[in-house]
Amino acid sequence: MKTAQAQGELWGARATDWLQQEAAWREVYRTVLRKAGVGAGMRLLDIGCGAGGALVVGRSLGADVAGLDAAQALVAAARQRLPGARIEVGEMEELPFDDAAFDVVTGFNSFQFAGDAVQALAEARRVCKRGGTVMILVWGKREECELVSGTMAAVFALLPPAPAGAAAPAFAQPGVIEGLMATAGLASTAAGAFASPLVFPDAGAAARAVMSAAARAIRHAGEAAVREAVLGTLPRFTRPDGSVVWNNRFRWVAATPRL
Repeated sequence: MKTAQAQGELWGARATDWLQQEAAWREVYRTVLRKAGVGAGMRLLDIGCGAGGALVVGRSLGADVAGLDAAQALVAAARQRLPGARIEVGEMEELPFDDAAFDVVTGFNSFQFAGDAVQALAEARRVCKRGGTVMILVWGKREECELVSGTMAAVFALLPPAPAGAAAPAFAQPGVIEGLMATAGLASTAAGAFASPLVFPDAGAAARAVMSAAARAIRHAGEAAVREAVLGTLPRFTRPDGSVVWNNRFRWVAATPRL
């Protein structure tokens, strides 16, 4: 099954809440785009762009931005935020962009959802110019990410067990992304990790953010059960001022198309 068919409806189910929660990721986007060298006059493509959060940051850095996502509702939001940008609904395994069209190609927590990660990375290589950069960001190890281990774990517990042998590669482990990149014709040039909190003004905003990415659990267990599970985890992450702060660590890998 292709990525857009499997993922588009899930991620676009709560587009308004997804759009609002992207603001918490602004510093993550900025950190990665700066590491990728994004600047004035550069051509940037974000694969799995959601509502355009990274592209908004890229445009603020002077880049000419484009994006692709599987969810029509999120693409509609991104187009509204970024007038004039080419933002498409489509498959990351079949990008609707020309060869060597971009200086930098990014994927923020997107390639791990590809139906065929190697083909998706091969497409990222194809549309990246020679000497350009393909930049991937993923969550760090589970124990390093409070949102994943402390809150999303409660959501995942509401899902039926995954079929035997269905486990995806552990993208946070050093060498996994690099190996997939190598198979796809990319040569990794740098990798690293950084810490960045995700901050929400109150429990309601935090719960809506989590639920915007929990469509599968909501379908399976119901909205009330998911909301209860999420809210039950929040006291340990709530500050005296009522804000909710999850501390997380992210891993990134940069690569360039092999000659």
